[in-house]
Amino acid sequence: MLAYKKYVTIKDPAKIVLTDLPFRSGQKIEIVCIAEDNKQAESVKKLKSLFKKTQRLAQAKAISEDEIREEIEAYRASL
Repeated sequence: MLAYKKYVTIKDPAKIVLTDLPFRSGQKIEIVCIAEDNKQAESVKKLKSLFKKTQRLAQAKAISEDEIREEIEAYRASL
């Protein structure tokens, strides 16, 4: 399946106009519309920034994949 993402701004809530799509004439496609939630988008941006900062810490570089896996398993076992 070929996935293609395109952002548009709604001008008329009765219709959406998509142009310059990479599909063939007659090709059947599925359209999924997801409204951008600016508050949620900002929260996700802040969280990703925190992840990047955390990954740059010296302590994080010393953690092995096995230690991460063990921590996840221990957490899941406690649920």
